[in-house]
Amino acid sequence: MSDKLEGFIKENKKQFEVGGPSDQLWNRIAAELDKKPVKKNIRLYQWLSVAAMLVLSLGIYFGYQHKKINGEIIVADINPNLGKKEVRFTSLIEEKRDSLQVFANSDPELYKKFMADLGKIDADYQELKKQLQTSPNKALVGKAMMKNLEIQLQMISQQLYIINQVNQYKKESII
Repeated sequence: MSDKLEGFIKENKKQFEVGGPSDQLWNRIAAELDKKPVKKNIRLYQWLSVAAMLVLSLGIYFGYQHKKINGEIIVADINPNLGKKEVRFTSLIEEKRDSLQVFANSDPELYKKFMADLGKIDADYQELKKQLQTSPNKALVGKAMMKNLEIQLQMISQQLYIINQVNQYKKESII
């Protein structure tokens, strides 16, 4: 087959050379050369999509960094023994608060006063918890938190004792 092709090309060689490209083809090529190169326009939606990807990527990165930096420190991270104390104190405090709640119906005014006092001490505890995150001496703050919980427990115990004394007085005065 290649012999036939070679033979065809040799026979018609003069026709290939004589014709050359047409004048119209040369005119089109010349017109294209005279044109200035066209800049590709990046459309607005393409810019917006690039900007959105950039903002999203930065948001994810800084969100991760913020979470990594602001990971909450708990007392058990500082000292496991203090962590165990905290759990024990908080469970006892909740148990005694439930006992106080039972007496709320019998003397609501006294209950409100007791809860206001407890609220103040608990607010101090929450403030200590915030300080634990930034304090350079976390062990000292952890001990102060345990002391606060201990005071709360003593206060609730004292309040329960007072309520029992008031109830006993009421019973005796009825008889």
